[in-house]
Amino acid sequence: MRIIHLQLYVLICCQAAVAELLADLGSNVTINCDLDENEVYWILLKTSDPPTVILRTFPTPISPHYYNKTFRNKYSVQFNHRLVINNVTADELGVYYCMNTRTPPKLSNSTRIYITELTVLTECHNHTVTEYTEQIQTQWKIIIIIFGLMNGLLVIVVIGLVKIFVVGNRRSEEHSEQLNTDLQQTQVIEQHQEQLHYATVDFSKLRRNIRSSQINSTYAALNLPKS
Repeated sequence: MRIIHLQLYVLICCQAAVAELLADLGSNVTINCDLDENEVYWILLKTSDPPTVILRTFPTPISPHYYNKTFRNKYSVQFNHRLVINNVTADELGVYYCMNTRTPPKLSNSTRIYITELTVLTECHNHTVTEYTEQIQTQWKIIIIIFGLMNGLLVIVVIGLVKIFVVGNRRSEEHSEQLNTDLQQTQVIEQHQEQLHYATVDFSKLRRNIRSSQINSTYAALNLPKS
């Protein structure tokens, strides 16, 4: 590849014939290769960049070989190795060559694609606006995602608090019911104990009801005979 680049530099420096081709942004452009060859390289030269080898063609039906995967969506080849540029943008502006694959290499006449300055400025402006719009959309998406996460977290917290409140109330009710049950059981036990206490015989009242004759007879019965 380095040898090809060196050969391109030498050949391009010696190349004089340049055809001008005015293109509209977004249109499709076709460039003819005036070399009578079965296999050629298609090369793009920009002012500030070294030559870029776009693709190499082969005799049909073999598909061309692209030197960058991104070129597949932008460039294609038609009959007689004509290069087709799809949806021209400012990135595709420059001088195009086709070169044979044999030694010594031979370049075709070059074709320079250009557009008016107004069109370039319009595309740059549209590109800037598009980038700014995409940035705004990305920021809004991030804000919406954060807002959704915060709302989801808030819902989870509220549900947790409600569950804690409900469980706490149930436990309080159960505790109150248990206390009431224990209190009722305690009251029943105390009442039962009181009933047992008052069921005892009151000998003081019984003594009053005993007649004096009964006492004397009982005493006489218990009195031992004197010796």
